[in-house]
Amino acid sequence: MRQIPVDTTAATVMVAKAPQPKVKDRRTGEIATDKDGVTLMTVEVMFSTPDEVEILKLTVPQPGVSEDLTMGTPVALTGLVASSWENEFNGQKRHGIAFRAVAVTSLAAAASKPKAA
Repeated sequence: MRQIPVDTTAATVMVAKAPQPKVKDRRTGEIATDKDGVTLMTVEVMFSTPDEVEILKLTVPQPGVSEDLTMGTPVALTGLVASSWENEFNGQKRHGIAFRAVAVTSLAAAASKPKAA
């Protein structure tokens, strides 16, 4: 599956929903992990460019998620990529774009620090 890097330089990004563990199987409640056994998190962000605003659901390894992420927190996205996906469930084909980031880092602490004179 091809991964396409996403340029975030012209975007304003804020947390839309606090991070949650990514669920692999809704029936059993099993939490998703990556190939190294690291827990994956889902973080929903508002991705705003001068032309449009979208809510993106990102998959991020737990160590890459800042602890202080609440709704409205401005964030930086590190290593954001998009991948297309397709599957078939009960005879219906579904497809979409999945977003994954290496890290989601709060910018609130940096904004609240006084600037040196």
